[in-house]
Amino acid sequence: MTSTETTSTGTMRDLDGVTGAVRVEDVYDTDIDDLWAACTTPARLSRWIAEVAGELREGATFDAVLTSTWSGPVRIDVCDAPRHLLLTMEPGAADETRVEAWLTTEGSGTRLVVEERGLPLDKMHFYAAGWQAHVDDLGRSLVTDGAVHPDGWSAEAPAAGWRARWDELTPAYREASGG
Repeated sequence: MTSTETTSTGTMRDLDGVTGAVRVEDVYDTDIDDLWAACTTPARLSRWIAEVAGELREGATFDAVLTSTWSGPVRIDVCDAPRHLLLTMEPGAADETRVEAWLTTEGSGTRLVVEERGLPLDKMHFYAAGWQAHVDDLGRSLVTDGAVHPDGWSAEAPAAGWRARWDELTPAYREASGG
């Protein structure tokens, strides 16, 4: 990706008639180690998706506040640097979900695939739009080598740029989900 335009795409699928999965992916114009750092280090995460507190290592649980306002505990189940990450969001809660990320070298860039599973079927379009907005923000962060939400966010108020992109994307994902 060489500009602020994105090529990310998201898909939604039914897992069991009650919950579903959202998958987004994009190819970034950076090497796998840099993209891994952008997805796993607190200073880089805060540029595009989350403020995190706690120990970031396999088996540990940390707290996160995402640009979308989601906040809560996140457990690192698998950390196979720089290729694979598996997280449990809200471990042990009724609305627990699993987020999995895979990084692969593709030409001179790196492909990132992110999938969140265990989402309520009737709300998947909201999550799909949200994840696409997140990976779009990652792309902008890599291009600018800086923060994409300088005005910040909290558990009560989303990042303004993230919210605007989510508002823009949600209707298309709602239509794609049949809603």
